[in-house]
Amino acid sequence: MRFLLLRSVVLGLCLWGPRALAETAKPNLIIILADDLGWADLSCYGNTFNETPHLDRLAREGLRFTQFYAGPVCSPTRTNLQSGQDQARFGITQHIPGHRRPYARLTDPVVPRQLPLEVETLAERLGASGYRTGYFGKWHLGGAGFSPAQQGWQTVHETQGHNQSATADRPAPQRTAEYLTDRAVDFIAQQSTQPFLLQVSHIAVHIPLSTTPEFEKKFSAKSKMPGYPCNPLYAGLLAELDASVGRITAAVDAAGLAEHTLIVFLSDNGGLETEQSGRIVTSNQPLRGEKGSLYEGGVRIPAIARWPGTIPAGRESATPAITTDVYPTFVDIGRATLPTTQPQDGVSLAAVLRDPITPLARDTLHWHLPHYHHSTPASSIRRGDWKLIEFFEDGVLELYDLAADPSERTNLATREPARARELREALAAWRTRVGARLPQPNPQYDPARATELAGARTGEKKTKAAQP
Repeated sequence: MRFLLLRSVVLGLCLWGPRALAETAKPNLIIILADDLGWADLSCYGNTFNETPHLDRLAREGLRFTQFYAGPVCSPTRTNLQSGQDQARFGITQHIPGHRRPYARLTDPVVPRQLPLEVETLAERLGASGYRTGYFGKWHLGGAGFSPAQQGWQTVHETQGHNQSATADRPAPQRTAEYLTDRAVDFIAQQSTQPFLLQVSHIAVHIPLSTTPEFEKKFSAKSKMPGYPCNPLYAGLLAELDASVGRITAAVDAAGLAEHTLIVFLSDNGGLETEQSGRIVTSNQPLRGEKGSLYEGGVRIPAIARWPGTIPAGRESATPAITTDVYPTFVDIGRATLPTTQPQDGVSLAAVLRDPITPLARDTLHWHLPHYHHSTPASSIRRGDWKLIEFFEDGVLELYDLAADPSERTNLATREPARARELREALAAWRTRVGARLPQPNPQYDPARATELAGARTGEKKTKAAQP
């Protein structure tokens, strides 16, 4: 009798065991992060010059966000992704190490050189819950002693630039996007007994632009999209990024993990429209502004999530969300718990992923950029469809109704003074709550030299805004 019972149990496991395992085990979690990729750059967001077939497929098989946000520049977004906290809490409100305008009207706060080790990162939280963690690519949150390896990431390959030199293990040079993809695919193949958290942080499409000769030739010969810069190097670099997304997705599918893996694709800020040299890189139109500003073009990003069987395919979500939400979302989906020793500024998007029309309890988002980048120091707040930007140099307020004016062309601050005042007070209260650092009047202010930059590391004087 005991033998027959054991045989029945074993037979039952053989018949439905894989499905039961998929339903009860913790899902795998993947973040693919682009660098400086604009909201209007992908085919699935309406671009007809760039070619992104793998990202388009990811959107067809999952959920595409139309109002997803990041920080206005690199390090701030990477900070909130790792911590789940607004970057203003740490003062990392500019790229590390930032740059200085010694003769500007205001002296902006000094940017810390690293994310504090005391922060319990997403990798540390999920690692303690049984996840294997792998980080490949750009970090930009600190150097020696503050790398991903010190922040809970167990397998780490950091990179810079768009090319990787030959080594003893790699006899030929390799494009960085391909190199990172190789590392990611190997990591996925090695995870057979534990759930994994993987972040692939590309350098693409950050300047200086470069691509393969084949892609440059292809896009140089392609018909142009009206009203878009159609830069062949930018399009080629984006095609390399897209190919990486395709290979990572294929590796997940080939391993039989598609229905057990959430893939989230994001950018770290809005697109950089103009290089220091004046060369046009991309365009965020119809959104206003670019990387380093608090207009929509600086903070609204492309965002796609795929999880077959859980996220409905081919859907869109207009729910305003932000990269700070990734931490609580992954902790929620990974069935871990949020840390009790540090604040959390994001909210879980798990319900939105499962049903894109699900409303969030939160209706307000904040940004703080007390630095000179591609704009002047400012803070902003979005509540519902209303967005207020407060500029610190002169106290000017700009108020926009994003539902009617997503391009932020009509400033309604004078027409809606009560609303502008209410949002300004709410923004000031938020800055106090998170300890946001503010710029101060500059005793060396010189209007004739106000745009002059001092090199952050060398003191070399420059006349155009430096990029990280």
